Amino acid sequence: MTLSPSATADRIYATGLRNQWHPVVPSRFVAPGAMRKVTALGEQWLLFRRSDGALSMLADRCPHRGAPLSLGRHLGDRVACWYHGVEVGADGTVTSVPGLPGCNLEGKKLVASLPVREVGGAILAWFGDEEHPEPAELTLPDPLTDPAVDAFLCYAEWDVPWRYAVENLLDPMHGAFLHHESHTMFAGDTTAKFRIRETDRGYFFEKTDQRGVNFDWVELCRTGVDWVDLSIPYPPSAGPGGPFGIVGMVCPVDEGRSGVFFWRYRRVEDWQRATWRFLYKTLIEKRHWEVLEQDRVMLEAMPADADQRENLYQHDLGVVRLRRLYRAEAEAQSST
Repeated sequence: MTLSPSATADRIYATGLRNQWHPVVPSRFVAPGAMRKVTALGEQWLLFRRSDGALSMLADRCPHRGAPLSLGRHLGDRVACWYHGVEVGADGTVTSVPGLPGCNLEGKKLVASLPVREVGGAILAWFGDEEHPEPAELTLPDPLTDPAVDAFLCYAEWDVPWRYAVENLLDPMHGAFLHHESHTMFAGDTTAKFRIRETDRGYFFEKTDQRGVNFDWVELCRTGVDWVDLSIPYPPSAGPGGPFGIVGMVCPVDEGRSGVFFWRYRRVEDWQRATWRFLYKTLIEKRHWEVLEQDRVMLEAMPADADQRENLYQHDLGVVRLRRLYRAEAEAQSST
């Protein structure tokens, strides 16, 4: 069982691309022995975790009458629907119909169950269509697997289309204006030229005349999950360690809402790691939330049709490239 069939290209473009991994929510949102209802790619899902920590993700829809499984009871390795008690296992198979034992529903896999992985404190799920139910290979972001890198996950939900949240990261020039008063992006020129540089996993969008000063480059990486990587020089007040980096991912919640995931990281070893973690929690984290809030306020204030009434210029090459890529994939994945 997979995502709802017969999605149009416009629907896919609005609610998220299929046949890839997407972040859903932070792992801490689902404690052992707990359940949580979530929305992702415009559909309702149920996350539930066994007491041993194993996680499952099911369509939030009882196969009997369509009641939300999220209103039911957690039975350890399965969920019982509150409406008529039908029990559904972790893989979407009906394990019991208490009202009619031996019912022909028992033993059938009737509820969509998505493959999940937990990475860097976040839950990722594979959203395949009917032709691609099995997950593709997932190569994780380098900073989340390198033992010499230490990262903090920041999560927020914004009332913006998921594409706008990704486009914001593919727009380095906004850092010199929107974030000019921040502790890291006050320096550098407010004029620049950009280029796109293709890689074997996506592309860089980077300034050609400035490096290592501000938000000067971003790399879009497509490695089974879409993520961006960027780096911003840190002032001496931030303590020892390498530049400040961000790995960003976006969850398409529905047409008008997104979950944004930012892993804020530095390359730090030995005693530097403890210093970095102390400074981050006591001083730097608050400043980073202020920068993120600037992005939220700007993006949420933009009209829903903002991308239909634009006059773009050279600084927008990264956004244009992204839109063409995503629109082409939506067309290829659509049923009409």
